[in-house]
Amino acid sequence: MLSLPLSSLQFPTQNLPSPLPSKTTITSPSHLKQLHSLLIKTNTPLPTLIPFTQIPSLCFPSHFHYAHKILCLHSPKPEILHWNSYLNTLSSNPSSSLEALRLFSCLRELDLLPNSFTLSFALKACSQIPDGIFIGRCIHSLIVKLEYQSEVFLVNTLVNMYSRYGGEDDALLVFDKMAIRDVVSWNIMITHFVKKGEIVLARDFFDKMPDKNIRSWTAMIAGYVQAKKAKDAIELFREMEEIGVRANEVTVVAILAACADLGDLELGKRVHEYSKRSRFGNNVRVQNTAIDMYIKCGCVELARNMFDEMTERTVVSWSAMICGHAMHGQGEEAVKLFKTMTQLGVQPNGVTFIGILHACSHIGSVDEAWKFFTKMTEEYDIVPEIEHYGCMVDLLSRAGQLDEALDFINTMPIKPNSIVWGALLGGARVHKRVDIGEEAIRHLRKLDPLNDGYYVVLSNIYAEADRWGDVAKIRMSMKNCGVRKTPGWSTITVNGETHEFVAGQIGHPRMEEICKKWEELVKKMRARGYTPDTSVVMLDIEDEGEKEKILFRHSEKLALAFGLMSTPPGSVIRIMKNLRVCSDCHKAFKLISEIVGREIVVRDRNRFHCFRDGSCSCKDYW
Repeated sequence: MLSLPLSSLQFPTQNLPSPLPSKTTITSPSHLKQLHSLLIKTNTPLPTLIPFTQIPSLCFPSHFHYAHKILCLHSPKPEILHWNSYLNTLSSNPSSSLEALRLFSCLRELDLLPNSFTLSFALKACSQIPDGIFIGRCIHSLIVKLEYQSEVFLVNTLVNMYSRYGGEDDALLVFDKMAIRDVVSWNIMITHFVKKGEIVLARDFFDKMPDKNIRSWTAMIAGYVQAKKAKDAIELFREMEEIGVRANEVTVVAILAACADLGDLELGKRVHEYSKRSRFGNNVRVQNTAIDMYIKCGCVELARNMFDEMTERTVVSWSAMICGHAMHGQGEEAVKLFKTMTQLGVQPNGVTFIGILHACSHIGSVDEAWKFFTKMTEEYDIVPEIEHYGCMVDLLSRAGQLDEALDFINTMPIKPNSIVWGALLGGARVHKRVDIGEEAIRHLRKLDPLNDGYYVVLSNIYAEADRWGDVAKIRMSMKNCGVRKTPGWSTITVNGETHEFVAGQIGHPRMEEICKKWEELVKKMRARGYTPDTSVVMLDIEDEGEKEKILFRHSEKLALAFGLMSTPPGSVIRIMKNLRVCSDCHKAFKLISEIVGREIVVRDRNRFHCFRDGSCSCKDYW
């Protein structure tokens, strides 16, 4: 039993002084065994020298069986305090939760009356095992029987147990019956509804809270981000700031993610600066989220500078930066970074390969992509998922290898989804392949029948082929199926306020000025040889003037004109768009960037376009 000689304890083995030294702090399981051996030899009760409450956490997990034996053998009249220390240790680890419930059952067999802490540890264990709700209901009955309903912390644990198992009615019933609710009670309910995606109910509980702490605010903000309601998340964050509640690490991560979704660079920068001044400034999770925010706000250089300065990088850091370079058309830089990553011994994951395949797709590097796709399976033993197959189809389709892309889809080991067929459809539009477009839409009608984007793309393919009868059939099919075309919209943030523009919009309060500004730009562009590409107007209209009017009301053009009017000369204009940038807008933005001498960054549905000095970062391959 002894791991070291008894003499090392510096206690004599005979004629021990009486009384023995006071209770000792145990430093290791070996130390415990030495003391235990000494007490057996001297016939001294264990609690005289060793506190029972120290033993469980010290022995967990590898020596816990020994710790349990000590309790059973040396505590003939066990105190509930000692049992609680064992239950607390076991219930704190999901892998030992079942053992905690066995110990709780043993306690009941000894007819030892549990206290509120005993029951809370047992409920905690129930929350971490399959079907634990059934045992939890028995413990709930015991709580009622022992009249512990007034113990707020215990009832909170009960509510948490029910909410984790989806016992929503039980959780609400217990919550409603609570005589006293603390902030933890409310937070449990908010978190429960956030996890279920019922954001309206979560907000209802949040608004009814008499007192809120940072956990309450963070849970609600993170819930909005999770529900793809970034604007609501940012509005709530501003409310939190106004009343003086300081953000913690989790809040910062959530709000940076919201800024990334909305492209709100101004707020994202401010929150990042706040994190650097706080104790969690070097937290790798915060840094990774900040990198993602800068990338999605169009500041890939800032993201790369931050990445290069990081003292600790995870595979998430590398993957985020590789994906960022890909989104910004810097495919060569993404490939270079991937090679550096692997040379340093960082193991890439599935997300890393999605990023590198996207990088190859955006620069049309088909051969390089095939090498990475093969390396993923053969060298890194990563099984390709549907996203990887989608990247390869997108790559082949963009490169004009549409027949090869179709063959690839037909030989995939997993069933292609709407994203895969959508990538093929996109390639058919770019390369004007009606036959491939029709084949793709045949599958998409089954897989995603209510997605208007696919119908619009096929309609565009027909229109470019002057098949207006088929265009009419597509529109009738959409009408019959109840599918409505999603209007194009673009946003631009000026002085902390986000302005949204919709294609064809006439109701903006400054629309007259915006139209006048755009007319000025058109005159300057025409002087440089610009001719509007009216082929992108998918309406059977013979009047070119009418087509130009429709073309000039595209949402990104309205946003750009407003941005030029509302921001200082020389500053970067950043625009977000929900759809793919059309060829005419792309051509116009290149010219305008040269005319006004400003950088224009547009984030569309697929990637970033950085217009500078008359050219685009995508090199006209998008």
